[in-house]
Amino acid sequence: MSEKKGKQCVKKAVIPVAGLGTRLLPATKAQPKEMLPIVDRPAVHYVVEEALYSGIESLLFVTGRGKRALEDYFDYAVELEQKLVEKGDWESLELVREVAECARIFYVRQKLPRGLGDAVLCAEHFVGDQPFAVLLADDIISASMPCLAQIMQVYEERGGAVIAVREVPPEEVSSWGIVEVEEVTSRVFRVKSLVEKPDPRSAPSNLAIVGRYLLPPSIFEILKTTPPGKGGEVQLTDALERLLEREEVWALRFEGNHFEVGTKLGYLKANIAFALGRQELASDLYAFVKEFLNDFQRGG
Repeated sequence: MSEKKGKQCVKKAVIPVAGLGTRLLPATKAQPKEMLPIVDRPAVHYVVEEALYSGIESLLFVTGRGKRALEDYFDYAVELEQKLVEKGDWESLELVREVAECARIFYVRQKLPRGLGDAVLCAEHFVGDQPFAVLLADDIISASMPCLAQIMQVYEERGGAVIAVREVPPEEVSSWGIVEVEEVTSRVFRVKSLVEKPDPRSAPSNLAIVGRYLLPPSIFEILKTTPPGKGGEVQLTDALERLLEREEVWALRFEGNHFEVGTKLGYLKANIAFALGRQELASDLYAFVKEFLNDFQRGG
């Protein structure tokens, strides 16, 4: 295996955040969906943590209009920090400084909403000629080993491109990119084809692509000539289908809990799950939920 296929070569990640968040209106009229809090941290914070815990050193946010709050969050807050110093609130000071100092973060703007494929293409100059990761902020994955780190292991062993997948109910396949696969191990599959949001009657499987990708730089030349697909947008799924003509694409059924926080139900589930995972909140929250459900079942 060449050095270029080694895990340590993947040091850059791209996080597209230019979407409008229409499924979470009206809250997203005034606030980017990526900044909506999961307990006490914005959703995108968890995605950045996953990238850093997986060994990523540089992050590129592909932004759009109305995303200034995201840039401010990962910057220093001089006035706030000064107030915390004056109050002697060193714990809070450490938290806000940690966010600002967590990684080398860069920004580029996607000027028109032309789809995920176009957003990834905006990262070409940042990435250069090295493999890179793409993480979607709509997808938060809680796992003992970060999902991206699991993907990197597959890449280290097999090269090519690697995508994360999970099983979805048949009635939901029309909402996802779906893969046709050949099983290699219980969790690793060779991808034979990909289709964006297929009709459930013709879907090749119920394995849906989740927002974690490890891609070769050759994807950029493909994206430049990929025509708009579903929804009139340049789909990354379509580009990956064309990538199959050049090299292997692998799918990993990752271990962990996935929350699609770009939907109202997924957002609520994530808040409950992450709050129950916090020692200082779990006991009281569990008692509240239990009591609430008892009252609800009694019709109270």
